[in-house]
Amino acid sequence: MYWQQLITDKRLGQEHRHSPRHDDRSEFKRDYDRLIFSAPFRRLQNKTQVFPLPGSVFVHNRLTHSLEVASVGMSLGTDVACELLRRRPELASTRIADIGQIVAAACLAHDMGNPPFGHAGEKAMQTFFTEGAGSALRERLSPVFWSDITHFEGNANAFRLLTHRFCGRRPGGFVMTYTTLAAIVKYPHSSLLAGAKGKFGFFATEQQAYERIAADLGLVRLSAPGEPLRCARHPLVYLVEAADDICYEIMDIEDAYKLRLLSYDETERLLLGFFDADVQGRIRRRMEEEQVGDPNERVVYLRACAIGRLEAECVRAFVDGEQAILEGCFEGSLIGAMSPGVREAYRRCADVSRSRIYCSKPVLDVELSGYKVMATLMEQMVDAALHPTRYYSRQLIGRVSSQYDIASPDLETRLMAVIDYISGMTDVYALDVYQKMMGMALPIV
Repeated sequence: MYWQQLITDKRLGQEHRHSPRHDDRSEFKRDYDRLIFSAPFRRLQNKTQVFPLPGSVFVHNRLTHSLEVASVGMSLGTDVACELLRRRPELASTRIADIGQIVAAACLAHDMGNPPFGHAGEKAMQTFFTEGAGSALRERLSPVFWSDITHFEGNANAFRLLTHRFCGRRPGGFVMTYTTLAAIVKYPHSSLLAGAKGKFGFFATEQQAYERIAADLGLVRLSAPGEPLRCARHPLVYLVEAADDICYEIMDIEDAYKLRLLSYDETERLLLGFFDADVQGRIRRRMEEEQVGDPNERVVYLRACAIGRLEAECVRAFVDGEQAILEGCFEGSLIGAMSPGVREAYRRCADVSRSRIYCSKPVLDVELSGYKVMATLMEQMVDAALHPTRYYSRQLIGRVSSQYDIASPDLETRLMAVIDYISGMTDVYALDVYQKMMGMALPIV
């Protein structure tokens, strides 16, 4: 793969025409602005990141997480561009200097396809078809569609959200640049290759769009003709992934401290663990010199130091691995390619997150409740799509936005409309619809 080809301002759905420009924004800054002002992005403010909204203590939802990831992504992309230009001056004739903005835009979009209640919501949508009433539909659906819905995945759904022509929307969905779209596809293969982890990058309905993007950008195709599509990642995916990995791991540690799941001493030990003893001493002295005495402020200071160290390590890993990345043979993630000491400190944070945070009672409670809400919504809405002439079905279908083709004569299109509708809900809206379905709440006039 070649940087000259990998970075293009060609837009999906607008390949043969260019709209007049009235300002000096780059095409990739337009992508960023388009996303940040969009309704699906705003809805992230009411989608759980890890913890349920805890009242007076502010922790992260998916909106704040996405903004933070975009900030780190901008730094990663900008620093990588500077280092690549230093090592390879011939790249000055390319758009390599734009990759910070491209990565930032892709980071904004990376969670837009996630359903309510995070992982619990994903599992509820998958298992409705594998373990629930939806399993009876298997013989009525094509193998590839069945594979898509039983592996439902937020990353693939984000690509659909940005590229699909929903009812009333112009061709190309958000009409994003090819490069920004490619940078969000973390798993560039079809659901038929999802494997045990169930990860894939695009539904069959959007495969043609992805193939067009991949061919234009020169992404390495790893599958043989006639096999399910698999491509190498666009190189910038590694930076988007690293920004996400850095933010969710370090910010979850900070949130756990705020919610008193971790003590100050535990939190300090984890965040200082990214540095050797000499640097730890300098950080402590600097906090004293700057009179950072409040424990909450000390955690904020340490968090910033840890993110800075991880960002620098990932920049080095990307630049050192550039050749393998461009050849499509880079193994693993940038986090996995960090220096051993930093990688071990990251692993310790991950181990604490699994044992003390993700299994904590507040998290398990919201997952249990969220799973039940999502499973019920799937059951009721799919039944309505299967029997649209029934009285109750008509009532439910009447709630669905006209952008979703739930009245299509094609069963798969109707089912996908249900998935689009439910996955686009916020946590609060999903709970509200669930309560009304169950007769647990009535609108107050």
